[in-house]
This record gives sequence, C-alpha cells and structure tokens, in this order.
Amino acid sequence: MSSFELITTFVALVVAAVLSAVCINAIHPLLIRYAMARPNARSSHKVPTPQGAGIAVISVALLVAGCSIASLSVSATPALWVLFGATILIATIGAIDDLRPISVTPRLLLQAVSIAAILFALPPTLQITPDLPLWIERGLLLLAALWFVNLVNFMDGLDWITVAEVIPITAALVLIGFSGQLPLSTALIAAALCGATLGFAPFNRPVAKMFLGDVGSLPIGLLLAWCFLQLAYAHHLAAAILLPLYYLADATITLLRRLAKREPVWLAHRSHFYQRATDNGFTVIEVVRTVFVLNIGLAALAGLSIYFRSGVADTALLVLGSVAVATSLRAFSTPRR
Repeated sequence: MSSFELITTFVALVVAAVLSAVCINAIHPLLIRYAMARPNARSSHKVPTPQGAGIAVISVALLVAGCSIASLSVSATPALWVLFGATILIATIGAIDDLRPISVTPRLLLQAVSIAAILFALPPTLQITPDLPLWIERGLLLLAALWFVNLVNFMDGLDWITVAEVIPITAALVLIGFSGQLPLSTALIAAALCGATLGFAPFNRPVAKMFLGDVGSLPIGLLLAWCFLQLAYAHHLAAAILLPLYYLADATITLLRRLAKREPVWLAHRSHFYQRATDNGFTVIEVVRTVFVLNIGLAALAGLSIYFRSGVADTALLVLGSVAVATSLRAFSTPRR
C-alpha cells in the first residue's frame, strides 16, 4: 500500500467516525419517537431505549468506503457493488424488522438471495479450496455467510459488545491491508466500518443511550463476512477463522445446545455465554472488556498466521485461539461466589 493509499485509509476511518457520531445524534429524536426497544424477560436493558443507530453506522460506512474507493480509482469488481446493494437490502429488512417484526422464513430467504447474488458476481476462478467443485464451495459459503450475518445479530444483546467485537477485527483487517495481504477495497471497507462503529461507541456505552438494532447488526455481519471471504481468498483461511472466533464459538455452541434441547432457536433468549456471564455476577464492563482483550489476542494470532504462512503454524495458532476462547466461555458460564 502506497503512502497516499495509507493516508486515505486513515482519513476514511476518521471521517467515518465523525460523520457517524453526527448522524446518530441527528436521528436520535426520531428513534426515540418511532423505534423504542422495550425491555422484556430476555433483555439485558432495564428501561426503554431507542434502537436503529445502525441506520447511521451503515449509511456512513458505505458512503465513506464508496467515496474512498472511487477517489483512489481502485479497481472494483462487480461483486463489490453487489455487496453494497445487498448491504442496503439487508439493512432495509432489519429496519422493517425493528419497527414491525418479520417472520423468520421471508427474512432468511431475502438474506440468502442477497448473499447468493454476491457469490454469483464473484469470478469463477476464485476458490478457497481448488479441489472442491465450485458449486459445492459456493453453496457452503452461502450457508456460512447466512449464519454469520445472523449470529452477529444474535450476539448484539449487550451494551458495547458489538463495539468490542467490530473495532478490534476491523482494525486488524486495516493493518493486514497495510501489509498488502488484502485488496485495498476491502481495507477501505474495514476502515470505514471501524470508524462508523467508533462514532457509535459513545452512544452505546453502558448504560446505553442507543442500540444498533437489526438495521445495524445484520449488515455489519454481511460486511465482516465479505472481509473474511477476501482474507480466505488471499490464502489466509486460518486468519479468517481466528478473527471472529469468539463470536463463532459463543453463537454456534449456543445454537447447538438449544437445538439439542429442542428449543425454538428463532425466538429471543438469554442462553449466550455473554448473557449468562451477567447472570453469573459479571458486570457489563467486565464482559465487554474480556471480549475486547480476547479479540485483540485473536487478531495478534491471525497476524502471526499471515506472517508465518505455514500449515503447522496455522494449526498451532488455531488451537491456541480455541483454548483462549474456551477459557473465556468457561469463565462466563461459571457463577461467581
């Protein structure tokens, strides 16, 4: 990455942070009037709180990323612009769901169509595992992306937890972009999303004055999934797994446990490890601090996997990351005396 590209990426992050904060502050009165999240038995908040700050976060992230890509004359693939369109569609679905809940089937179908459009727009020469038939790999990627989009939404149930996840991950992706191991367009998307999330952070600081809402968490999941896909296509699959490993583990283990108990997995609940942690005596700040520090550690491991470029190193680093995540999950699920 050239000096000019590096400076542009940094400027994109700062501009996104400022614009996000300004826009969130501007729409705050409207959200108070039309989009209040009322607490219920499964909620982590105690008083009605406006949701929908994701409108500003996603709008700013896309605007800043798009302008940055255009200003640098970055070669943008058709799939990149399809990604932007799909992000807007998924954000729209989330916004409608925030105001008037949509049933599970049409919601998932629209998400699946959006993701399928992105994958269809990718060149057929792009593969993570060349020995696997393309249609099988793309089918698996569709399922993985669909799950990731929704798990980010599932995990957005505590003040600052999405901030503690998104900021370390996107910052790491920007640094990886600086090293030339990611396409510049992906680094710019990560920088814009990082900045927009930073702008949201003061409003979501415990006790939160605003929530992202589905309009924010769902498209954030899609943008992150795109970044991880680009990382995997750059032959850094271990890094693409390590970066979101905490979210993957917490959400997937919780889903499997609920399926085993034959619980309706589409209904709201308080079974995630981070939710159980607050029930077990952890403060909200302690939970998000643990997640934030853990994500910094996972980002460091991802960086090492890129540096060593070794199958043996990847395996060792994945094991180390899994142990770190398992230790945190165990701590969250253990009642404090």
